[in-house]
Amino acid sequence: LQQDLAKFEVGVSRLVKVQLRQNQFDALVSFSYNLGLGSLQNSTLLRLLNQGDYAGAAGQFILWDKAGGKVLPGLQRRRAAEQALFKGAA
Repeated sequence: LQQDLAKFEVGVSRLVKVQLRQNQFDALVSFSYNLGLGSLQNSTLLRLLNQGDYAGAAGQFILWDKAGGKVLPGLQRRRAAEQALFKGAA
């Protein structure tokens, strides 16, 4: 797990071009660990974040709650937790 996590930490560091607080970094690593770095790389979340729109980026987490086109309660909970962490509310 530690080695897997390190890959995502490096990936997030490489993709994000703005300053992050630790909680924001942690939320993005969790997001990437669950969805893959490719999902982050191609996301509106990352685009907004790299434009300095932290609030807009935070709003994107909850949109990633589907698998196979269906909303899954587990993903809703995970994205809400990541969003709260990103905002510093967790």
